[in-house]
Amino acid sequence: MESWLKRSGVSGLDDLELADFSDTGRGVRTRRQFEKGEKILTIPNGVLWTVKHAYADPIIGPALLSAQPLLSVDDTLATYILFVRSHWSGDYGLGSHVAALPASYTSSIFFAEDELEVSAGSSLYTITKQLDQQIEVDYKELVERLFGRHQELFPRDKFTIEDYKWALCTVWSRAMDFKLGDGDSIRLLAAFADMLNHSSEVEQCHIYDVKSGDLSVLAGKNYKAGDQVFINYGPVPNNRLLRLYGFVVPGNPNDSYDLVLATHPMAPFFEQKHKLWVSAGLDSTSTVSLTLTDPLPSSVLRYLRIQRLNESDLAVMMSHQSDAASERISDSNEVEVLRFLVESISSLLDGFGTQLEKLGEQLAEGFYSPGGNAWSAAHVSLGEQRVLRLARKKAEDLLAAVETGSGIKRAQCAACKKVSVQLMRCGRCNEYKLG
Repeated sequence: MESWLKRSGVSGLDDLELADFSDTGRGVRTRRQFEKGEKILTIPNGVLWTVKHAYADPIIGPALLSAQPLLSVDDTLATYILFVRSHWSGDYGLGSHVAALPASYTSSIFFAEDELEVSAGSSLYTITKQLDQQIEVDYKELVERLFGRHQELFPRDKFTIEDYKWALCTVWSRAMDFKLGDGDSIRLLAAFADMLNHSSEVEQCHIYDVKSGDLSVLAGKNYKAGDQVFINYGPVPNNRLLRLYGFVVPGNPNDSYDLVLATHPMAPFFEQKHKLWVSAGLDSTSTVSLTLTDPLPSSVLRYLRIQRLNESDLAVMMSHQSDAASERISDSNEVEVLRFLVESISSLLDGFGTQLEKLGEQLAEGFYSPGGNAWSAAHVSLGEQRVLRLARKKAEDLLAAVETGSGIKRAQCAACKKVSVQLMRCGRCNEYKLG
């Protein structure tokens, strides 16, 4: 691959080499010292994998363009990769890049059921199950729209669903995304640069030149000869790292939980409330990221304050939409919102297959093989539970302050002493939903 890249005008390869590292696996090592900000590697536009290049290919391009509507970016790139692998894999052009790709990946869609089950209750578990189903649907559509119509280009034995999953994970784990000046974006794969591993200790250092179409990698920190070169994928939580890239960062400070807030269109006063949500920068279905640093963002409270408005409060709010729900609307509304949050988050936490304390003990005792799939799934579950516990604690503190200040007493179940709160106000219209 390196000889082809040099012939193609890639600069910087003489100062770098591929190497195996004990903690990250395959990566890139320096052969000399680099100063932070110094250009390490430049890959010209003609060597990159892009949708535009796939369309321009004289063999596969016409077939891709014949599929109307056009395939998604990921499906186009995945198909292009499989096409090259099936025709020119080896020391020739893009085929030499494909030959250097991993034979398998550790993304969560490849987990055995018992490995994924370790993360039961987490967003990773739910999304992975959904992805498995969606991939089957998308593959069948690809066969119908493209593979089946051009079997001479896409032989069935080299374009199986397992091949498709492998190619998708190649795109997910190795593609780079850049915003363009006109507001559009580009997703690309770059040979050799895709061997760079992630570290949060370096600054983001990969750059796309819109004019030339070239990709450059700068030194994200000072490097000595023999150091591993890293790039920074950004503040990515473990649930996303494992789903897309196949690894986790123990104790990841960027761990998060995406909270979905939704209200059914048949709920009372839906149209009026929808206007208030929009004025507050939200929508009737809003996804809010809960993080370790901000476990209960103000947007969650803004959403639920509007959702729980009664008729009289709604009339008042509609008269001044500009600051809708930015502050407490009333003591009763705030108590209802916070009680709902406390019990709903508790329900989410109860849904995890293994509770936080037990997971911590298992990880500390080496119950899961370090670096294995189950070990990674355990770290995802651990991180999401930590975030949700912080969110519940903040909601509990806010609730106690409101109840103390307003003199409102908690309604408790006589049997279990838990705060009584109605999770779903109406079973028919499903007005309230939190998940």
